[in-house]
Amino acid sequence: MQYRTLGRTGVQVSSLALGAMNFGSIGRTTQDEATAIVDAALESGINLIDTADVYGDGQSEEMVGKAIAGRRDDIVLATKAGLPMGDERNHRGSSRRWLVTALDDSLRRLGVDHVDLYQIHRWDPSTGDEETLSALTDLQRAGKIRYFGSSTFPAHRIVQAQWAAREHHLGRYVTEQPSYSILQRGIETHVLPVTEEYGLGVLVWSPLASGWLSGAVRAGRSITTSRSTLMPQRFDTGLPENRARLDAVERLAELADQSGLTMIQLALGFVTAHPAVTSALIGPRTIEHLHSQLAAADTVLPADVLDAIDTIVAPGTDLAPHEKHDTPPALLDPSLRRR
Repeated sequence: MQYRTLGRTGVQVSSLALGAMNFGSIGRTTQDEATAIVDAALESGINLIDTADVYGDGQSEEMVGKAIAGRRDDIVLATKAGLPMGDERNHRGSSRRWLVTALDDSLRRLGVDHVDLYQIHRWDPSTGDEETLSALTDLQRAGKIRYFGSSTFPAHRIVQAQWAAREHHLGRYVTEQPSYSILQRGIETHVLPVTEEYGLGVLVWSPLASGWLSGAVRAGRSITTSRSTLMPQRFDTGLPENRARLDAVERLAELADQSGLTMIQLALGFVTAHPAVTSALIGPRTIEHLHSQLAAADTVLPADVLDAIDTIVAPGTDLAPHEKHDTPPALLDPSLRRR
């Protein structure tokens, strides 16, 4: 396992980190299975675990808490808040009112007195940066969080938050958690240059592109992954964007085979090769999934393989741009751009 410094914090984290979204109802993972995954991950050298309050409506945090009981100090523990927790209109977003409550709820579910990294799950256009950063700074000073970061923020919002922290003399985001894979390279254009400029740690999610790069999706085979069951349209090869992804996957599979690598090693080795990336979040649903992903822990792709990947999916290109999670709200809601 490789280790890297998380931004400018001085904290050393593993280049593969354990994402716990599949713990609980989302991945149909039991507590025993989750504990076994955590045990194996820690034994392999992984020392960062990432979860969120919204995963399984709190189930993931509860299961992570039980799995790490008695060994909290050996783990860099991260969670997130901001996405809706129920129907109550104020149980979401990044207002001071909600973040103070959401963090206390997360600490209770995790069974800890602090988290190492507290992340705003999505940019909240209805809340000003000063409001959010002020609340996070106070929670940090209270000892409930050690650092705070953003997740899936557009590049301009990352910059704005850095300037707001400086202007108002508040703590700043020290990490960003974007989606990144061989098939979704758009963040190379704007987000990653910004994180490098401000010295942010980068924890990338979905490096296997929701299973497209796991080796389970190939031409001529039925797609039966758990994610394809949850989101069938994203795997409907009758759609042009999915045919483009499948074509790329076939070429990548050939490259992996020629290089003596699995598709997972190729995919994870690609994202961790970027100098701006600190860790790739893997989200195994089973212990078998975990072991197949851990095989990429020491994968270093040579320059010729990285160059070959560039010829298949050009740098800065998203093969499924409609699946981006950082699109400005005005592009999604006509009422915000038409008066």
